[in-house]
Amino acid sequence: MERVIVLGAGAIGSYYGALLSKRNDVLLVGRSSHVEAINSRGLVLSGEVEGVFKVKAAAEVDEVPAGSLVLLTTKAYDSEEAVRSIKDHMGRNSVILVLQNGLGNEEVVKNLVGKEVEVVRGLTTSGVEFTEPGRITVKLAGETTLERGRTGERIAELFNSCGLKTRLSDNMAHELWSKLTMNCVINPLSAILRVPDKEIAADSLRIIRRRIVEECVSVGRAEGVELDMGILEKLEGVIPTYENYSSMCQDLMKGKPTEIDFLNGKVVELGRRHRIPTPVNETITSLIKFLEVKR
Repeated sequence: MERVIVLGAGAIGSYYGALLSKRNDVLLVGRSSHVEAINSRGLVLSGEVEGVFKVKAAAEVDEVPAGSLVLLTTKAYDSEEAVRSIKDHMGRNSVILVLQNGLGNEEVVKNLVGKEVEVVRGLTTSGVEFTEPGRITVKLAGETTLERGRTGERIAELFNSCGLKTRLSDNMAHELWSKLTMNCVINPLSAILRVPDKEIAADSLRIIRRRIVEECVSVGRAEGVELDMGILEKLEGVIPTYENYSSMCQDLMKGKPTEIDFLNGKVVELGRRHRIPTPVNETITSLIKFLEVKR
């Protein structure tokens, strides 16, 4: 995995690419303005991680050499288009690491690339904001979680060697649903209220936070994942420490679509399949969709 290609180099993708460039040949694939700034002045990180990283950037990919690691860090709704752009250029033994919010992402990728390319799921707790082309702010240098296995172990070794704290999990389904539940609380509430994540820890929002978690736990259990309300206790403890604006809040402020269909919207979809009412998540989803149109 000497060659790393970050497909969707926004805030979080640029952060991973910058640190991985310490030991690897990295290519950031992103929007032209960001690409031009990186190639001319370097990628500037500030906050919990600081430095100027001389990393290559491009607006598209012509080749994915054999044995490459591809980090898919686009928005979830852009996964299909992004993977289609590279699937005919992928060399042997390449791996795609899906490092996105939401549920169902890796299935989309697997259906596109088939069995010829290994697809691995990952999660991140890092909080990063896109400041301007060529500059990102690291509000929280968090942790990456990968499924335990031969490929997961190789990626974890690579990440840890570059300063990206990574752990392996024996129960990725539980990890995914736990992260999904936390995102279903933090992302839409901060986006609707247009506040940094820590502000949704307000006591006045306590009941809403609990109801969102209760619905996620019920649907997750119906999906065969043993969740409990301990997630809420963990959530209440960490929210006050999050200084950043959530990715969904950043998207709305920039007039971009959000990943609501892969978060609260996915809980509503699965709830209907199992005939489990999800009125709070449905309301949250409707409010975000209204704000997307209003932009």
